[in-house]
Amino acid sequence: MTGDTVSDHRRVVQRGLWFEEFEIGTVYEHRPGRTITEADNVLFTTLTMNTQALHLDAAFADALPPFNQRLVNSMFTLSTLVGLSVAQLTQGTLVANLGFSEMTVPAPLFHGDTMYAETLVTDKRESKSRPGEGIVSLAHTARNQHGVVVATAVRQTLVRKAPVA
Repeated sequence: MTGDTVSDHRRVVQRGLWFEEFEIGTVYEHRPGRTITEADNVLFTTLTMNTQALHLDAAFADALPPFNQRLVNSMFTLSTLVGLSVAQLTQGTLVANLGFSEMTVPAPLFHGDTMYAETLVTDKRESKSRPGEGIVSLAHTARNQHGVVVATAVRQTLVRKAPVA
């Protein structure tokens, strides 16, 4: 097989979408999901100096209705929701996150739950002050393995336009 070297093949580098590739009304399903472990929850909670007993103290949380078990830190839930979208939407094309709004956590996650995420592109426009970039609005939704919505967030992003050939 002569001529069959790595350099002879077409190469595709994983990246997010350029501004022009985002289409309003498109929903992106981000896979794989992420199973949340006790270690994830305790590490994130302690790294962020959150001493909430509902995340760290099993005896306390187990005795407290209505859940009677430790809850996954909601800030970890929101961070993971956004993180699940990165490879598909913004890896290498994001300039900056401009802001987050409308964040909700309507149901808890527990250790062992798996989170799945999806993102709806709700708006986009060219940047007035930054040529070569555009603003894209994204509505993120996270569900657990049973399909229950566990978090939502709206994110404004500044995204690069495709390089001119």
